[in-house]
Amino acid sequence: MPVEKVSMHYLVPKHEIVPSEKVDEFLRKFGVERDAMPKILEKDPAAIEIGAKKGDIIKITRASHTAGEAVYFRAVI
Repeated sequence: MPVEKVSMHYLVPKHEIVPSEKVDEFLRKFGVERDAMPKILEKDPAAIEIGAKKGDIIKITRASHTAGEAVYFRAVI
């Protein structure tokens, strides 16, 4: 049986790595320290699939019934 990508499942939201040159701007814009951000493990299947490494910031875009789309950010640990 072939192995499917985790991102192909309809319940898995879109995950993408925030480019390193935009991380400082992001942290400043939202007034947050990297250590205070919600976390995602480096060994999370979605993080593995996109090649996220410890220290990266991941942008997660989910479908929302009320807003249409909701964006969340996680720090990779």
